[in-house]
Amino acid sequence: MGSATTQARAAAATVLDAATAVDLQVAGELFAAGRAIGDSTHLSGALADSAAPAAARAQVIADIFGSAVSPTALSLLTIIVEQRWSSASDLVEGINEVAMRAAAIAAPDADIEEELFRFSRTVAGNPELELALGSRRGDSAAKGALVETLLSGRASDATTLIVSSIVRQAGERRVRQLLTWAMQAVADQRDRKVATVVSAAPLNDAQIERLGAALAKKYGTRVSLNSVIDPTVVGGLRVQIADDVIDASVSSRLADLRQRLAG
Repeated sequence: MGSATTQARAAAATVLDAATAVDLQVAGELFAAGRAIGDSTHLSGALADSAAPAAARAQVIADIFGSAVSPTALSLLTIIVEQRWSSASDLVEGINEVAMRAAAIAAPDADIEEELFRFSRTVAGNPELELALGSRRGDSAAKGALVETLLSGRASDATTLIVSSIVRQAGERRVRQLLTWAMQAVADQRDRKVATVVSAAPLNDAQIERLGAALAKKYGTRVSLNSVIDPTVVGGLRVQIADDVIDASVSSRLADLRQRLAG
């Protein structure tokens, strides 16, 4: 990711935080705009061209989406394309990330991170489903419809919107990578991190509370815990937060011991 994109993402997130009337309709309109822009190499290239004046790029957005989206969505799209992006694909990802964040704002009581995590585990355990959602040859609308069917009554409207939208624009990313990206975006919008905790047996409430408090202290922010049961860890825990891995599992210690004895 280039420095221009990093700055553009930060600016877009700041503007979203200050926006009013952000609801699921706005999030859906942003996702739809991202699809339209991403499906057109010419349009995405023109909107990401930093050599073109920002006002000209904003006018393109007004001409194409002015009568198709709400004032809030139009304002956000305008500000997004006025930023400097390192590439056209970064611009499209930027729009989608703002859409995810908008969905998080619109549904403050929905446990979106947990629902995204559960669906990610479902995908991981079903190769046929992962192939159906990740195949480049599959019809994008059919992928979205499949997700809506699978999550109907099992997840919030916000989670369903996010998942059904991102699988329609998978690009080079695998479905589980997209879901992880979405979890991180939603968690960041809510000013917390997401930790995946792997243990041999389910943790009880007291253990979860202690672990959450310890991680919150370490990272200086709230931490949402997603639990995975894996008997192969034998005992202890393995915790992953973004690229950080804290491996205190018995299996890891045994592997380290074997390596030392062999060396």
